Amino acid sequence: MIFAPFPLVPGREKYMRRNFIAILFLLIGNANSQAQTEPFYKGKTITIVTGFSTGSIFDLVARATAQYWGKHIPGNPNIIVQNMPGAGSVVAANYIYGVAKPDGLTLGSISSGIYSDQLVGRKEVQFDWAKFNWIGSSDQTNQILIVRADTAYKSLEDIRRAAEPPRCGAMGTGTATYYVPKLMEDVLGFKLNVITGYPGAPEIDLAIEKGEMHCRGGTVEAIFGREPGRTWVKTGFVKVLVQSGTERDPRLPDSPTIWEIMDKEKLPESSKRLATVILAAGFFGRPIVGPPGIAPDRLKILRESYLKTMTDPDFSAEAKKRRWELTPVSGEKLEVRAKDVIAQPPEVIERMKKLLGN
Repeated sequence: MIFAPFPLVPGREKYMRRNFIAILFLLIGNANSQAQTEPFYKGKTITIVTGFSTGSIFDLVARATAQYWGKHIPGNPNIIVQNMPGAGSVVAANYIYGVAKPDGLTLGSISSGIYSDQLVGRKEVQFDWAKFNWIGSSDQTNQILIVRADTAYKSLEDIRRAAEPPRCGAMGTGTATYYVPKLMEDVLGFKLNVITGYPGAPEIDLAIEKGEMHCRGGTVEAIFGREPGRTWVKTGFVKVLVQSGTERDPRLPDSPTIWEIMDKEKLPESSKRLATVILAAGFFGRPIVGPPGIAPDRLKILRESYLKTMTDPDFSAEAKKRRWELTPVSGEKLEVRAKDVIAQPPEVIERMKKLLGN
């Protein structure tokens, strides 16, 4: 006699099918719930593409930030830095804006002044400054013009009277190494021989030490935040001829501001407006940006975690040891200023074209 393992009860097959479907939906729901609670950044790597060579202040700050940032991001991702120098970080900016995926895993550390390249219409610019996703900046800084002290160019008046202009090394046109001396030429009326093509500040510094270059533009934080700038100032190897702040930096009490000079020489308001736009780069400092299209929730995570990193005790101690002056700026504030600085009237843009070329 053959016995069936279960009695054949009418409707039992239909009942079992319903139970199976219910269990299946329950398992799917649990899986979705687990996926939703799992941090996006867990097990992933964020890459910060910096547009400058190794050893530049942008590179140093980016690497220090990467060291402490990950622990403030849910999921604790690994963060690495990749150098992509070229055209004063325009190459890196183009990559972040137009090539990098908007998944919140590729960010950029770019020059704060390359918006001027966009304003004057340079064909190599393939980004829109106002449309980057702004994450934050570690500092705001003033710009400076320095000259090797053992040259004949010991003051702005010396440069104005010189038969042969001093040679200033520069990277791309959107960096302080270029736009600071060019601005001085325009508003103060003297000649500087600005030579571009250097991949980063370390290469310019070496050229100055070798005597190939006499001067360069830069920032207060760059000169005091890394070598050889610190030693140069301490030993008197270089002299800071002018600085951009509305007040003199306490570390440079003997260096006049460009605003003092313009007032003393009674320069027109048009020159002051031009200087205001060019020197607005100091507000952006050393910004971290992402490509357009990053999901709002990921952008929020990146912005909030970045500001937490800037006040992290370990990062603050690192900055203090390196003598960096941290003045963090939120991504929201950078976003607003980025839109403002791009919205310039035609007369200002034409003046910028004459100053910077196009």
